[in-house]
Amino acid sequence: MGLKREKLSHLHFFFHDIVSGKNPTAVKIAEAAVTNRSATGFGLMAMIDDPLTVGPEANSKIVGRAQGMYAQASINDIGLLMVLNFVFVEGKYNGSSLSVLGRNSVMSIVREMPIVGGSGLFRFGRGYVQAKTHTFDFKTGDAVVEYNVYVFHY
Repeated sequence: MGLKREKLSHLHFFFHDIVSGKNPTAVKIAEAAVTNRSATGFGLMAMIDDPLTVGPEANSKIVGRAQGMYAQASINDIGLLMVLNFVFVEGKYNGSSLSVLGRNSVMSIVREMPIVGGSGLFRFGRGYVQAKTHTFDFKTGDAVVEYNVYVFHY
């Protein structure tokens, strides 16, 4: 299949989930009849196209986009089902992507989710991501999340 030697890459970036303002990057696409009565927002689904940046500042250089959706999948705590593609637009990973599918226990300091695949330079990608909330605005719901990505690929 023309595979080279497998290597491990570590990537670090910030994920900007903006739900407020005129240009949100995360929008509600569905909710259950019980969502508004639920303490956890159970049943809410959002589609995202969030910028991935070098630093936590809103004007930091964009290196990619997090495209996909998340859903509040837990009745008892804030546990999101994350279905994401990290699509890279800069540097040697430009045009490559990673696919993440897993549970994001938002109230945990550090959350871990599996990488289930990739494309381009991340073909046959596998590994995990660690997410840590950098900032969360309780008034707007906007969040900046720091990501460390550990991926094996060819």
